[in-house]
Amino acid sequence: MKKIEVGLLGATGMVGQRFASLLEDHPWFELRWLAASDRSAGKKYAEACNWRLRKPMPAKVRELVVHECKPGRAPQLIFSSLDSKVAGEIEKEFAAAGHVVVSNSSNYRMEPDVPLLIPEVNPGHLALVRTQRKERAWKGMIVTNPNCTTVGLAMSLAPLERAFGIEKVVMTSMQAVSGAGYPGVPTLDILGNVIPFIKGEEEKVEQETQKLLGRLDGGKIIPGGFIVSAHCNRVLVEDGHTETISVSLGRKAAIEDLIQAWRGFRDLPQERDLPSAPKHPIVVREEPDRPQPKFDVEAEGGMATIVGRVRPCKVLEYKYVALSHNTIRGAAGAALLNAELMKSEGYLD
Repeated sequence: MKKIEVGLLGATGMVGQRFASLLEDHPWFELRWLAASDRSAGKKYAEACNWRLRKPMPAKVRELVVHECKPGRAPQLIFSSLDSKVAGEIEKEFAAAGHVVVSNSSNYRMEPDVPLLIPEVNPGHLALVRTQRKERAWKGMIVTNPNCTTVGLAMSLAPLERAFGIEKVVMTSMQAVSGAGYPGVPTLDILGNVIPFIKGEEEKVEQETQKLLGRLDGGKIIPGGFIVSAHCNRVLVEDGHTETISVSLGRKAAIEDLIQAWRGFRDLPQERDLPSAPKHPIVVREEPDRPQPKFDVEAEGGMATIVGRVRPCKVLEYKYVALSHNTIRGAAGAALLNAELMKSEGYLD
């Protein structure tokens, strides 16, 4: 199969670097066009980008010239890792010009006609793009992936919602510093400390989870009929968002039933063997002290959600720990899998 040429907005940032790394040997997509801020435009990527990943910068992109964030000569398929302060207008301009924008930015996630997508959780929501293109008169489209903290929560809840229904959820996050980008959180603020506030994070998690686990009805998403309460904290971990979750189910279940639902969780990405799809979307650890970011965050190439410490909860019904890689499954890898689903559904033909 001839590879599809793709472009990348926000190419020099931390998530942009992760995109570049994940696309290096992708069997379907080839990164051929880069864009970033005005101060980077006109430079070669190797000059414009302060590369911060352990894996070396891909040789294929080192010599690519960074462009301004304007449509025109860009490929049809565009990945966006732009900062939310500028993403809104730029992504809209690209979509209106006929580009397919697969965005990691937050600007359009909660728009009623924009899919907020986790391919294993709500692949049917992709059909919203028909409403989007009609109502906005766009030649292109925008599809989004969730906030990095939402991903682990929604992935772990989806099998429970399908099997038993959900009534109430309380989640407390311990979020890695890489989620704040680079240079991110100052050392003196985070060293030996926990920061119990991440602006806008709790609201995003609560709203996005209900949209993701809602149902598509007549071109609209009916949010999930459960309550979510989120507490979000920044901790001194490099990669991996750890979440402690308590949940009240709609129907009675034993702990063994929850584990079976997680281990059996599959959907279109696994059925179609999409290139970035984890074979096991949810990995269950039975050790009493797992999951841990240091040992588990790279499971399934960083694309799985790892759950463990499943036990009764005296306030709700059950509680457990979930872990996900915030810049892979929670950002670049999530958008990449969204694009693969779109290709398999015929949206990129």
